[in-house]
Amino acid sequence: MKERNGIKPVGQEGRNLTGVDFFLLWSGAAVSLAEIWAGGLLIPLGFVTGLVVILIGHLIGNTPLAFGGIIGSRTGIPSMVAIRPSFGIRGSYFATVLNLVQLVGWTGVMLWIGGKAAQGVWPLPIFGFRGWVIIAGFATTLWALLGHRYWKWLHRIAITALIALCCLMSYVVFHEYGLSRLLEAPVKSGMPFMIGLDLVIAMPMSWLPLVCDYSRYGKGTGSAFWGTWIGYFIVSSWMYTIGLAAALATQSATPDSMVLELMVGLGLAVPAIIIVLFSTFTTTFLDIYSTAISALNIWPEMGRKRGSVACGILGTALALMFPATAYEGFLLFVGSVFCPLFGVVLSDYFFLRRQRYFEAGFDRQGIYWYLGGFNPWAFVAWGIGFGLYHLLQSETAWGSSVPSLVAAGVIYLILMQLFGFSSGVEKDENGGHQ
Repeated sequence: MKERNGIKPVGQEGRNLTGVDFFLLWSGAAVSLAEIWAGGLLIPLGFVTGLVVILIGHLIGNTPLAFGGIIGSRTGIPSMVAIRPSFGIRGSYFATVLNLVQLVGWTGVMLWIGGKAAQGVWPLPIFGFRGWVIIAGFATTLWALLGHRYWKWLHRIAITALIALCCLMSYVVFHEYGLSRLLEAPVKSGMPFMIGLDLVIAMPMSWLPLVCDYSRYGKGTGSAFWGTWIGYFIVSSWMYTIGLAAALATQSATPDSMVLELMVGLGLAVPAIIIVLFSTFTTTFLDIYSTAISALNIWPEMGRKRGSVACGILGTALALMFPATAYEGFLLFVGSVFCPLFGVVLSDYFFLRRQRYFEAGFDRQGIYWYLGGFNPWAFVAWGIGFGLYHLLQSETAWGSSVPSLVAAGVIYLILMQLFGFSSGVEKDENGGHQ
């Protein structure tokens, strides 16, 4: 596939990723210090209830993630382009701009976390944590530049080794703390079951704006679906459990740091620094690559490589200049846009269009142009879902991710059946591809 056609559907000749490759890709995304830290947030639930929440939350959250990937594997288009049929061509630019902001921001967050952790494990003289940020920023940008043809083999080596080291990390944690100590650890009250569940569900669903960027290279839809679902489910649940165990045993708010300190204290500094660096690489390169692919939805002339370099530079600069705590709350707010937004996208693809997109409709005068490039009914449904997300989050203990996604999707289907059916769906009956 030529560089200038980065948002065009990937043909069969360009698809080289198998189920094993998707398993490794999303396993690598899940091996993250941020996920260990997130597991520690569940400490008020205790170990048994926390473990139940982790498993159920991933069962629920992984499902829309993997179904979102089906759109990419069947159509060959990236995530931001997959928004065009529901929101309109220009309407997709709204999601694209927000996605660019959050991806550059999360690149900075992950590099900052990785740099701080690496400096704690293996202090660099003179440059300190900023030296590690620069190293990680360069490595993740290079990883993104290599492209899907090289990830296939790079991940089979790097992520397999990373998983083996995580087994060592798990042994150290549970051997040191002991299961009985975890079960007897004092539990702080104050977190409702559904709030804990929502904290877990939100993690896999946060990858929805990226998933098609990778599933479009899948050899088969089934293998892409199950590789994504199983890979993220197993490893993300694993990282959450390690974080929960470390937080309960130490009563620390930073279980990721406690795990690394434990490994260093046992003379395992080399495995610890490898885990820190490679977990940063295998997670953050996804943000960098998807920034470039997302930008092509608006500026196709930019090219994937230039977009990746630009994100790598901006994310590294952000990590060097600002602590992640300075803007993490803003990024979480931006991320809340995408739960209801993808409720609309998934409903449009699976129910309204019955898994058919009309390729010619992606052009300016195609059937996805709607009213000046915008589908107003999609924005109405999204706005209601977005409002519901924040209402539930602030006023109830029910959780907000799944209700906002489902509500936005159902409202969109009703509005399109009542008012917007002829704007794009009837025409789509005459041709399309799966």
